[in-house]
Amino acid sequence: MPQVNNWQIGRNMQYVHEDARPERQIGFVFDINRCIGCQTCTMACRSTWTFSKGQEYMWWNNVETKPYGGYPQNWDVKLLSMLGPQAWDEAEYKGQTVFEDEQGRLRDSPLGYLPTQEEWRFPNIYEDTATGYSSEGVSLPEHRNFFFYLQRICNHCTYPACLAACPRNAIHKREEDGIVLLDQHRCRGYRHCMAACPYKKTMYNSSSRITEKCIACFPRVEDETCTRCTAACVGSIRLQGWINPPEQADPENPIDYLVHTRKVALPLYPQFGTEPNVYYIPPRWVPKKFLSQMFGPGVEQAVASRSQPDAQLLAVMKLFGTTTEIITRFEANEDHVLGRNEQGEVVVKVPIQEPFYERPFRDVEADAYRFNEA
Repeated sequence: MPQVNNWQIGRNMQYVHEDARPERQIGFVFDINRCIGCQTCTMACRSTWTFSKGQEYMWWNNVETKPYGGYPQNWDVKLLSMLGPQAWDEAEYKGQTVFEDEQGRLRDSPLGYLPTQEEWRFPNIYEDTATGYSSEGVSLPEHRNFFFYLQRICNHCTYPACLAACPRNAIHKREEDGIVLLDQHRCRGYRHCMAACPYKKTMYNSSSRITEKCIACFPRVEDETCTRCTAACVGSIRLQGWINPPEQADPENPIDYLVHTRKVALPLYPQFGTEPNVYYIPPRWVPKKFLSQMFGPGVEQAVASRSQPDAQLLAVMKLFGTTTEIITRFEANEDHVLGRNEQGEVVVKVPIQEPFYERPFRDVEADAYRFNEA
């Protein structure tokens, strides 16, 4: 039985294929604290990729409101219930992944389920719905009543469950960038991938009768340009680049810096075992017990670092949403942070502190006076 090393769960695990990481792996960091739930990313993706017949309920990118929202409904709660209690011993996961049974042996097929048609109907169910309401108000650092937005795309996992489950070998992971793609000529619409994907990001087209999924805007990536959802984000919550395994982490690579060096960005449900490559900076005000189930045992450190960022972390955070080019390296000083592309060229220069300008009372060029209205 092949064993692979999943650094996110701190141990080796069973997987159907031998460990073969790509030459480089696309990676994303989403800062949940900045999201305003405007769905601009969702509509940018939809207007580019999923506007055809049979794609009416196909949302490759969606933003759902936690704790009650989900697309499809209850996608995570159902699988967590199937897994049962998940135990961590500090950074090592002691429970079973979707690939392993209770004895740690490889399953015949990844643990999962096929959502019903009704569960796909409402992409914005429970939008802006909080856990409750109180007349007593709230207090920091945690709100008893809360909700937050969770931005979701295909995670282009290192160990994809969709790939492991496909009987047609129609799904593959590209060597050059780690993007997981589906060959529509080989697909027969059996939907084993839909049942296996823990994040439910493979979707069935009832018109063509084949499955489709997020392609990470690979034509743009090949041109060293960010995906549509990243480029269109109004809240500047997304940063796209390349991520290395922890033993090869480059502290000058902004994705490596946030994930490995500072550990401020965490994977979504690492206990599923797929080693997803989309990372989240957790919301600061949500109870840590809830966040720990979603993002693993590193939540306390991540929230603390994000709440009081030092100069270096603040500089990297300034790079979010500043350019449509993929940033591979950064340099920071007291005044500015530079973002460089694959060729080492500076593609963006961002001030650490925004300058403050005070206009004079009299505009000499216009020969006019300015007045402040109360």
